[in-house]
Amino acid sequence: MIARLSGRLVEKQATRLIVDAGGVGYEVFVPLSTFYQLPDPGGEVTLRVHTHVREDAIVLFGFATLLEQQVFERLIAVSGIGPKLALAVLSGIDPADLVRAVQAGDVARLTRIPGVGKKTAERIGLELKDRLSAPWAAELAGAGAPGESELRADVLSALLNLGYHRALAEKCVDAALKAEGERTFERLLKDALRRMG
Repeated sequence: MIARLSGRLVEKQATRLIVDAGGVGYEVFVPLSTFYQLPDPGGEVTLRVHTHVREDAIVLFGFATLLEQQVFERLIAVSGIGPKLALAVLSGIDPADLVRAVQAGDVARLTRIPGVGKKTAERIGLELKDRLSAPWAAELAGAGAPGESELRADVLSALLNLGYHRALAEKCVDAALKAEGERTFERLLKDALRRMG
């Protein structure tokens, strides 16, 4: 099984690449989230790879991040979802947003992904709810809680949606992050709101 691929990017199309590694050109299918992070042809790339073996072919799917790969592998475990549809799902929604939508049971958000109908969205939500649990998402981030920058962005977004001025909101969120205590979204939001009052 090929798990990682490093080499020179020979050809780059929306969801298909050719990577030259040791004189061999590997065809790799990627989601748009990975595609946008790639250099121009001729540049060096390193991809995490899922090797999909069928009776008639061996197909490589490449990813820029562990999160993309893990979500892809959980998607193809859902009945009725093959690698091509899983790639389309990842191309239509950011992996972290997909995790949040599944955790929240947001079927409407899932149906906005091109190629995903209501039944497929419901199946994804139902079958992935346990597989994409909060501890699993935190483990991918490499910590027991969301990364500080992601947490800051979420709290800041909430304050801006409530109508607070950006400069004041940023100042209060940063002060709340510096304070000692539990770093959860709810706790930081309450602390930031208290400071804004």
